[in-house]
Amino acid sequence: QVRLVESGGGLVQAGGSLRLSCAASGGTFRSYAMGWFRQAPGKERECVAAISWGGDTSYYEDSVKGRFTISRDNAKNTVVLQMNSLNPEDTAVYYCAASPIRGTAPRRSPEYAYWGQGTQVTVSS
Repeated sequence: QVRLVESGGGLVQAGGSLRLSCAASGGTFRSYAMGWFRQAPGKERECVAAISWGGDTSYYEDSVKGRFTISRDNAKNTVVLQMNSLNPEDTAVYYCAASPIRGTAPRRSPEYAYWGQGTQVTVSS
């Protein structure tokens, strides 16, 4: 059983930056692909970024390309989402998730087995 705990959310003005971290425990972190999802009120949960278990493959949703960066540190069992140039459309609850799928950066919710509790990101205009 993998436990995921997110941190780093908060309130930021448009154009600002936030750094989300996800700490994993209870499993072999390097065996899991990791993803960051978000869900805004009234909208479906979407994958904004994902990274393969080896860190050599990543995925970004189109609206965050060039602004968000996902990275992982297998020695520290952490995955980070660096978010720059934030805008109000980025406001959502952000979730960290772990997938047992190897060789790729999964982007669909059913591909993920473990989820964190979520952290709120609010971007004011």
